[in-house]
Amino acid sequence: MIKQLRIKFIRISIAAVASVMVLLCAAVNVAYFLSVNAKMNDTIDMIADNQGRMPDMKRMRGQDGDGFKEGARGMRRQFNEETPFSTRFFVLYYTADGTLVRSDLEKIASVTDDEVEDYLAFAMKQNEGYGFTDGYKYKITRQDDGIFSAVFLSDYEQIGNITTVLWASGLATAFCILLICVMIVLFSKKAMAPVIESDRRQKQFITDASHELKTPITVIRTSLRVLEMEVGQQKWIDKATAQTDKLAGLVDSLVTLSRMNEGAYTFRAADFDISEALEETASSFKDFAEENGHALEIRIEPDVHLCGDAYAVRQLASVLLDNAVKYAADGSPIVFSLEKEKKGVRIRTRNACDDLNAEDLDRLFDRFYRADPSRNSAKSGFGIGLSIAKSICEAHDGSIRAETDDGTSVTFIAVLHNMKER
Repeated sequence: MIKQLRIKFIRISIAAVASVMVLLCAAVNVAYFLSVNAKMNDTIDMIADNQGRMPDMKRMRGQDGDGFKEGARGMRRQFNEETPFSTRFFVLYYTADGTLVRSDLEKIASVTDDEVEDYLAFAMKQNEGYGFTDGYKYKITRQDDGIFSAVFLSDYEQIGNITTVLWASGLATAFCILLICVMIVLFSKKAMAPVIESDRRQKQFITDASHELKTPITVIRTSLRVLEMEVGQQKWIDKATAQTDKLAGLVDSLVTLSRMNEGAYTFRAADFDISEALEETASSFKDFAEENGHALEIRIEPDVHLCGDAYAVRQLASVLLDNAVKYAADGSPIVFSLEKEKKGVRIRTRNACDDLNAEDLDRLFDRFYRADPSRNSAKSGFGIGLSIAKSICEAHDGSIRAETDDGTSVTFIAVLHNMKER
């Protein structure tokens, strides 16, 4: 259990850290893209507002000369004197019917006069506003005289910067996540030390208490037998004996469960005929089921072998069948089955159940948990059997779960895998 808890802790920690790192990386890249995109928009606006040319930055920094739009004055701090020489762009002017009025290719070297028609055809298909195409960011504007202008700003350098930042931040994020994963794995045992120690003390207490209870229970049981020999059979003695036997069973179950959880219980793996073992176990429950008003239907696939602990597997089947008989709805049948799987076997029990709460199914395997909130002793359960069943399944590298498909019946599914022979 501690190992599984540690693995779960590592997974949750890594997932949380990785999520934060990825979100941070995404936020940085989105912020950088928006910043670059905003600057390109400002550049295009400046060009469009100044008749398709970059203004004189020295003049803009010194004074608000004639011929500059009001919008351009507000953006001058984002640029410097070198901006007009490093900015590559071209401008097309055309009418609504697609007639090219003029083109300005002075600030671009990669576009020839022959390619202007292609860009004009592209601009004709677009609406007014901003966009990206083939290494350029463009803005299409309708001027006051009805002429359209299309400013194409080269974005190769900006996109290259965005790509560089994306790769650099991605690699840095991946490296940080990997480093943090290693640190979490290395320090997880130390972080869980208090939990491990608390669990160890709890298990030790249960084991010690169980052993200490065995002696007084044995004395009580012996005394009751002697008393019955002297005074004869009486209902009070029978009741006390029954409760003593019940308490002895609880102590034995606690010791078994504690040893399994502590790893002190040795599972002896060997190849055996699980079909024969479960057939024999299930048949022994038929009379018990009929006495409680339930028909037990056994569906066991023949000649199935498993490498595992035969005694533990029989105990698992007994727990499932005993649980089904005790908690099945009055008069309802019980189905017990065994199916072969690729890596092992699948054991099922199915029965109708009164007052079934699907939300409680996962808790059925918790120690001392009982679905009956009144803890009616007539059911004679302790809430330990399914915990033992879970430990047996985990020892066989398997799992156990409870599920319902109609809300009125419950199916317990135990999956066992082949163990290495010991």
